[in-house]
Amino acid sequence: MKTINIISKITFTFILSTLAFNCSDLDEVVKDEVIGGQTSNPESAIAAAYGQLADGTFTDHGSVFGLQEYPTDECMLPTRGSDWGDGGKWRDLTEFTWGTTNAQVTGTWNALNSGITKTLIAIESLQENPNYANYDLFMAEAKALLILYVYNTLDLFNQAPYRDLFSDDKSLVFLQADTEIDNLISDLEAIIPNLADLGEQQTYNGRFTKQAAYALLADMYLNRAVFKDRYNTSSSFNFTETAVDNNGTDMDKVIYYSTLLINDRFSLESNYFDNFALSNSNGSEIIFAVIQENDNIRRSDNDFAYMSTGRAQKQTPDNRGTNGSNVGPEFYKTWEGNHDDPRFHRYYQYADGTWFMNDGTTTSVPAEDIRPDTGKPLVHFNRGLQVGQQYGPTLDGKGGFNMTADGRIAISKLYMEKNTTIPMDYTPEMNFNNPSEAILTQDQINAGVRNFKWEFDPENGNGNSAVDIPLYRLGGIYCMRAEAYFRKGETGLALADINKLRTSRTREALFDNAPGVALETLDDVTLYNEIGFEMYWEMYRRKQMIRFNTYDKAYTAKAATQPYLRVFAIPQSTIDVTDGIEQNFGYN
Repeated sequence: MKTINIISKITFTFILSTLAFNCSDLDEVVKDEVIGGQTSNPESAIAAAYGQLADGTFTDHGSVFGLQEYPTDECMLPTRGSDWGDGGKWRDLTEFTWGTTNAQVTGTWNALNSGITKTLIAIESLQENPNYANYDLFMAEAKALLILYVYNTLDLFNQAPYRDLFSDDKSLVFLQADTEIDNLISDLEAIIPNLADLGEQQTYNGRFTKQAAYALLADMYLNRAVFKDRYNTSSSFNFTETAVDNNGTDMDKVIYYSTLLINDRFSLESNYFDNFALSNSNGSEIIFAVIQENDNIRRSDNDFAYMSTGRAQKQTPDNRGTNGSNVGPEFYKTWEGNHDDPRFHRYYQYADGTWFMNDGTTTSVPAEDIRPDTGKPLVHFNRGLQVGQQYGPTLDGKGGFNMTADGRIAISKLYMEKNTTIPMDYTPEMNFNNPSEAILTQDQINAGVRNFKWEFDPENGNGNSAVDIPLYRLGGIYCMRAEAYFRKGETGLALADINKLRTSRTREALFDNAPGVALETLDDVTLYNEIGFEMYWEMYRRKQMIRFNTYDKAYTAKAATQPYLRVFAIPQSTIDVTDGIEQNFGYN
């Protein structure tokens, strides 16, 4: 792509007409820009480029999250009786039947291309204002964001649209992952000097800093071998290829960039779930995040918590979940023998000492917390994986919770809201009547372990959230370095990194704040599982499964598949209106 040379010549007209094609919300794509060939001031344009991260792209369960998680063994969204049928678009992702017309695949393609568009608009705006304050910093951030959007597009779709202004006719070209990955790496490495250190020049973890660049470079180098040989039938990727700058190998670069971050100011949270809490802004692990505010001004999204919560699991009398996504049976099984891992589950303790045990022994909790915008009492559910019979507050029919005589919130056995004869008993098993179809009957809607890793934000309804979404955090960086060490044959160093993650996390006071237990040995299966324990439901699993040769194998509601399904189809609606684009290999 060579963004440093090309983007200075791109005009707003080219950007809008060639990169945002087929966006259903095209009129809204440039909400912070001035329509008609005039770019807005650079600060507004850059704000729009950052805003696209939060405009569903990396925060909505049906966008990048859906494509990175629903096809994997750790997450699915089955049809549950009368819910989540939606023409099969969710089951398609689990069953690998998405084809060329799946609505979620199309929506993700459009969202990422909107991100490319908005970053190019920001770059054009800066080019027209060379004396703008902080020009070099803003230009570097815009270029880095462009690389981030293009990288994610290439990862999911194997190609990304681009206007090649060095060709004779300036024709629209489609960047290919196998060749473009090296350009992306070179371009990002070149702009690092102009990026700020985190905390300098008013930057924070929602801005693209040097540290964010190191994390993205580690990610790109870790997956470079896959990009270069996507359809390798044996998954024997060359992870030790010489690096782009001929200095060491890909894995050496992963180790180099991850070590820069590990030796930086970041530190692992002892309470693992603090990384995903309402209070996670400026968290000690977060390197680069999508910033969310629950202010109804800029879009935010509660999906990562809302989707897995049952409809009868009510944080306040006015809130509920939607009984949607669940943990896949194969992934849950990997936790056998590790249920005492601090990342598996965490009980909540109220200020008066009450623990919410969620086993029938806790019959009430204090009404000490309220939903800020309504003043109604708030219940805190436990965090992590929820399995078995669930308990919680019930409604009194008058707009409130059932209460005890002494003013506490009564806790009762819960039943499924859409079929009140069925206990809310979350089962690890997913016994579909047709094993190849992720369809549950109305009598099976309680099936599947639920994930409360992300804290539910009850303010302003069920859809908004102030929980920042980490795209890169220190725990993931340790995972990258451990994998790189392992692929280089340095198993002892890989084990040390995995044990750093395990022992830095501690359990709650109920278990005397005990740290996780260190491992004595490490093999490829254990490493694979440990990465899953650290990174589940963080848009990481699909890439991990491809690297470890598990993505093509059969698992629940999914038969063994061919390598072409490692990437998604270019939407047919784009193929139909775009000259020169070719469908990805394997798709009709």
